[in-house]
Amino acid sequence: MSSDITLVNLNMLFVRHGDGRTDREKHLPLGPLYLTTALENSGFDVDFRDYQTHAAQDPFLPETIAGFLDDSAPILGVSCMANLLPFTLLALEEFKRKNPDKIVVLGGVGSKAVEREILEACPWIDVIARGEGEISGPILMKALGNGKDLSAVPGVSFKSGGRYVETPRAPRLKSLDDIPPPAFAHVAVAAYEGYGMITSRGCPYPCTFCSVAPVWDRETYSRSAAGVVEEMRRLHEAYGIELFLFQDEFFVSGKARVMEFCAKLRKSGMTIKWKAFGRVDLTDEEMMREMAATGCCEIRFGIESGSDTVLARTRKGFVAEQAVDVVSKAVGIFDRTDCFYIWGFPFETPADFHQSVFQMIAFRAMGARILPSLLCFLPQTDIYAEVNKNGGLEFCPYLFPEYMITGHEVLRGLRCDIPAEHGRIFEFIRGHPGIFPGFFHYKLEDNVLPKLAVLQEFGFYGRDRDEVVDTDSCGAHSPRVVHGQHLATTPC
Repeated sequence: MSSDITLVNLNMLFVRHGDGRTDREKHLPLGPLYLTTALENSGFDVDFRDYQTHAAQDPFLPETIAGFLDDSAPILGVSCMANLLPFTLLALEEFKRKNPDKIVVLGGVGSKAVEREILEACPWIDVIARGEGEISGPILMKALGNGKDLSAVPGVSFKSGGRYVETPRAPRLKSLDDIPPPAFAHVAVAAYEGYGMITSRGCPYPCTFCSVAPVWDRETYSRSAAGVVEEMRRLHEAYGIELFLFQDEFFVSGKARVMEFCAKLRKSGMTIKWKAFGRVDLTDEEMMREMAATGCCEIRFGIESGSDTVLARTRKGFVAEQAVDVVSKAVGIFDRTDCFYIWGFPFETPADFHQSVFQMIAFRAMGARILPSLLCFLPQTDIYAEVNKNGGLEFCPYLFPEYMITGHEVLRGLRCDIPAEHGRIFEFIRGHPGIFPGFFHYKLEDNVLPKLAVLQEFGFYGRDRDEVVDTDSCGAHSPRVVHGQHLATTPC
């Protein structure tokens, strides 16, 4: 292997159902591809590998990942999110056992806020990279290649002489238009079902349950409308992409920005579809109509709760009446309107919860797709810090929050079975609650299961059956465009 680094994307969507079906959808790994460009522009040879595209019936068997990492470069960099962090760490343990002289660098949002815990529990991880890799990645590579002390590298965590070291992060990249585009030449773009685009980085809002804002230090920077439309044009012309996914939470950062984007897109003459997340308090009817007129086929709102008390406790920034007003208009404008809810908050009383359920039923009757998710205690969040002070999180082997599904489980409705061959993953999770709190629950018997029973009664989850209905979805799948029509994939 002549490359300087093997960079691997281990983020993927893989869901097993009890009836034998498997949902597997590949999305362009934008973060690692941006990093690949930065490393190559600094003179490094990058061997990029995307595990999503690896042709394997079961990608989670040890021999499968071992074969995928065979013949890697002297430095292995791996990116993963929180749901696949347990699998990634155990896979890297096996990799390090077979390749003790190679350097293992872990990146991605999965390790955010638990870097010390990982390095103390997993000595086979040499370095954890934090923050935007475009700046720190090339500096880290130079230091590793020259055998230099890593203390001068921004945004890394490591152990030196048994002591945990965490260097300050580099300043945020503010001019996103100046960042070179992802290294699309390293992937077969046509092999992906989801074509995401980054229009902004970060989120300034203080929602207590969400990890996005703290991951980005609650700072946000946006690309220009002209820059976004130009990238869409290049991808449309080069690869025939007809549907773009604006997955960043702050696409709708204000009416003026959205209207400018729509004007630029209209002027481009492209006939494409797109979807985006919106904020209830930043969206009005005029803006939504202009979005739909320029190809927006789906808008997604993080409603989270129908209770003003819960909305205030979670610092969402709007009240339930605003959500009713915006959603009732959106369902008549867009092909699809998604409403995300979170249930299982520690402070969510039965009255609060039932207000959410009633609102969900009303929105469903209007034609919105309802996407409920069990609260996930991610380590970066304020709500986890609050609950963790008092302890009480419980592990349940048959029930995980939707966003923590790893692909090892077999799902029946919301409940799951753990195949024996993957049992080690979940024992690893159970043994390290400080690293993997997202897999744990707050008061399972008194808080989670009674609320689940109510949601099942109203048809928002299946009753431990193999069929999957529309509201069983975590919303991760993408709508597709076939013969010019907007269709939806099977929900996950």
